[in-house]
Parts: sequence; structure tokens; C-alpha cells
Amino acid sequence: MTAPVPGVRAFVALGANIGEPVKHLRAAVVDLAALPSTRVAARSSLYRSAPVGLLNQPDFINAVVAIDTQLAPLALLHQLLAIEARHGRVRSIPNAPRTLDLDLLLHGDTVLHDSELTLPHPRMHQRAFVLRPLLEIDAALVLPGLGAARDHLPAVADQDISIFEPL
Repeated sequence: MTAPVPGVRAFVALGANIGEPVKHLRAAVVDLAALPSTRVAARSSLYRSAPVGLLNQPDFINAVVAIDTQLAPLALLHQLLAIEARHGRVRSIPNAPRTLDLDLLLHGDTVLHDSELTLPHPRMHQRAFVLRPLLEIDAALVLPGLGAARDHLPAVADQDISIFEPL
């Protein structure tokens, strides 16, 4: 019998645009569920979005997953980086095409400014491909220091994003 996982609710953004993006995102959810003292609590639909920054690349497939975890923020970040590496993630230039990108958006109410990690994610409220799936999971979510997540939607209304299919 598996004991319930107490801890904090964390949110992870998933994205991919090369290889087989849908396959990588679905496999990443399985990998997240396999993390120690962690369970997947909710997952958004898959969304298709235009690239940001480096524009001459394929559209991204994005999603957000809510997890309940006992892992501390930096330990969770290191686990996310290991999952990316197993999926062939190569870090070349910022905003480059990728097989898998996992961003730790929130870890409970933690506010952290560290050389490795900033929480909440510093640009999450500026990206429709994060806000829309995040709000699909938790419509009442409040971002520490930023207020209600839904209040940031008007500022990203011009960003190209659409529901692709269920995750």
C-alpha cells in the first residue's frame, strides 16, 4: 500500500517542438509521477503555441502539470533537469528548439531568488503558453507576489495559442 504524498503543490510547465513533442510530453508526465515522494495531481490539455524569442523554428506543444511533492525546490529542479537530459535535451542557445523543456513554475508559496532557481518563475505571467494551461488546472491560482494568475491573461491575449489535444 502506498502512503499519500504530503508536501507542497508544485506546478511544472512542459514544452517541446522537435522530435516527437507529444510523445516526449506524455513520457515526461510518467517520469514526473515516478519521482520520489511525488504524485501527479492534475494535468492540462496540450496546447500549440508559437515560439518566443527565436522565431524561425517549429511551433511548441505545451502543457502544465500540478504535482504534490515532498522534494525541496532545488532537489525538484535537479530531477527536472535529469528528466530533460533523458529525453535528449541539449542546451545550445536561449530559446532554441528542444525535445523537452521542464520549467518549475511554482513550489507552494515559495519565493526564491537563487543562482540556480527563481520562484515563482520570473516570466510565467508573461506567457500565454504557461498561463492558459495553468489556469485550466487551477482557475483560482494566486501567484506569490504577482496576484491572481487570471488577472495576467489580458496582457498575453495577443499571443498565438490553441488547445491541441488532451495530455
